[in-house]
Parts: sequence; C-alpha cells; structure tokens
Amino acid sequence: MKLIGWMILAVGLSGALAFPCAGQGTFAAKPIQIAILDGQSGGPYHNWRLTTPALKKELEETGIFAVSVLTAPPSDGDFSHFKPDFKRYRAIVMNYDGPTWPAELRAQFERYVAGGGGLVIVHAADNAFPDWPAYNEMTGIGGWRKRSEQAGPYWYYKSGKLVSDASPGPAGRHGARLPFQITARQPQHPILKGLPPVWMHANDELYGMLRGPGKNMTILATAHSDPNNNGTGHDEPMLMVLRYGKGRIFHTALGHDVFAMSCVGFITTFQRGTEWVATGRVTQKPPATFPTANTVSYRADIAQMDPAFLNGASPVVPKR
Repeated sequence: MKLIGWMILAVGLSGALAFPCAGQGTFAAKPIQIAILDGQSGGPYHNWRLTTPALKKELEETGIFAVSVLTAPPSDGDFSHFKPDFKRYRAIVMNYDGPTWPAELRAQFERYVAGGGGLVIVHAADNAFPDWPAYNEMTGIGGWRKRSEQAGPYWYYKSGKLVSDASPGPAGRHGARLPFQITARQPQHPILKGLPPVWMHANDELYGMLRGPGKNMTILATAHSDPNNNGTGHDEPMLMVLRYGKGRIFHTALGHDVFAMSCVGFITTFQRGTEWVATGRVTQKPPATFPTANTVSYRADIAQMDPAFLNGASPVVPKR
C-alpha cells in the first residue's frame, strides 16, 4: 500500500505538554500500581535503558498509575537476588527480551498472570522466551530467536479475516523504519473506542511473519506490510488482546525505539491498554492531537528523551 500526502505534526515542542494528557483531570484517589520489567535486549537494538524511562513517563503522566521499574538480570546472569513480588502490581509491562528465565521465576510469573494479573507486551518482548510455552501463549505470537513452525502458525489478516498459516519457515521480519497506517479491526473494544478507524503511526519497525499459538487472541488493529519495504504483503497484527487464565493481556508490536514510542497513537493505545489489563475498563479520553489517516503526530518531549534526537538526527522520512 503506497502512502501519499501524509503530514507530520509535532506536539509538546518545548518539552512541556502542549495538550491534555489522555488521563488528565481523572486522577485516581489510589493510583494503580504498575511495574515495568526490563533488563535485557536481543542484541544492540531495543535499548531498554532509553525506552523504559519513556514508557514510565507516558504512564505516570496520566495521573492514574504509580510506576515502579523491575530490572532483571540478563538470562545468563545471577538471579539469586532478583525476587520480585509480582502480586504488588495490578499489571506488569514487559520491556525485556531474553531467551530464558529460571524455572522458579517462570512459575511465579505464570501464577501471577493466570491468577488475574495484567500483562502488557511491548514490541521486542514478543521475541523473548521462545522455549517457554506459557509465555508464548500469553503473547499469542512472536518472532526471531530461531522460532519456526514448531512455535505455531503465522497469523495475519486476509480479505478482512484473521487467518492462520501453518507454512514452514522462520518467524520475524521487518523492513526499514517508515511511517505506516494502522487499521482498527475491533473499533468498539475499550482500548480503541473513540479512536479513528485508520491512523498514521510514526517511523517504526512493522513486524511481520510473527507466529505462535494464537490462543484466546483477539486482533485489535493491523498494518499492511508493504512488499516494497521487505514486507509480506499481508495485513499484520499490530495490537491485540489475550486471556491467560484470569489474566488480561495487551500486546503491542509497536515501539522499536523512543521515537516510535513518541507517536501519539502509540502513547494513547499503550496508556489505555495498560489501564484495561489492570482494571478491565478504560477511563482515558483520546487526546485532540491523535493522528489522522494521513498525519503523523508525535510528542517532541518524548522524542527528546533519545540523545540521537537531541543531537539532530531526523526521525522524519520524506514522502514516498
């Protein structure tokens, strides 16, 4: 799908908010306790040391969350002193991409989600733990880390319907980081209700060829993976919700880096998705600066949390 005539809208240029936060004016008497879990990336990309502060800021500015950070060791590290009490939190935001965890920690995490704990999966967190069946059921689909057909089928939209494709092959693919359109598939879900049916997302990796069990999974939104940008030609899942036991899960394949996370569309769906997994409802209103079908809208105050942006690297790609 060729995108033409899209525009860029930067908001929050001074570093202060130039518009009301999604949850502004609805401050909770008792903030919802949230933990962001980070500590490992799958290579030189997905710098959690930069993205975790952006995610934390986006949640805290709503006024309804109190956010802690749990930094786990890398998979080959010493877990003897990492003893998180997951039960303290209404939801865990996974910003972690490692191949394995100790069995005791995996079991504790499974009990937490199955018992009703909320879970948010952000971008490369769906690459993690390829050999942990319960985690892959929680994410629904994932990529890379030598995943193959043994992980489950590919999932994508075709002719307006979700299909599973059992073809053999590796999982995970994306092209250059460009803006792309997001299309709502479940516009009445609380996370998407009130948002436009189509909106432009800022420069990001458009994940494709993700595969997994897809159990108890509902696709909220997709994006067309353009073959001219190493894409699959399919409408790929970008936002989805799942159930694991009593736990609610929101999975966003968006958010490769701080600039992608500065997109107002990412921020809004991340904030609303976190509230939904934690409480089962969404009270936050969409911001007036939410992107349109042909306008990229991003928060400069968030983008500036990446030193590359401050040093003059332009995140904006010219019209195609």
